[in-house]
Amino acid sequence: QVQPVESGGGLVQAGGSLRLSCTPSGRSFRGYAVAWFRQAPGREREFVAAISWNGFSTYIADSVKGRFTISQDMEWDMVTLKMDSLRPEDTAIYYCATGHTFSQIATDYDDWGQGAQVTVSS
Repeated sequence: QVQPVESGGGLVQAGGSLRLSCTPSGRSFRGYAVAWFRQAPGREREFVAAISWNGFSTYIADSVKGRFTISQDMEWDMVTLKMDSLRPEDTAIYYCATGHTFSQIATDYDDWGQGAQVTVSS
């Protein structure tokens, strides 16, 4: 198991950019798929992006495609979600999750971070 820890986020105006980082507590992400999900008030948690265990494949949700990118560093000790052209509807708590299955399904991920708030003002 790898416990993910999120950092970054904050408040930005619409059209701006933010970066979220996810780092592993205790060991590297090597061998694990890493994903980002988000949950807005009153809404269900939704998939945002994922990167495969070897870093060769990514999934990006249609709602953020062309605006968000996911990447990992060479040492597999950080996964970054870069968010550009942010919209008020992107406001949510963003969660990093790890697991052995590379998917867009939340239940496929075993370990979750505490979440990081992203707020986009209009």
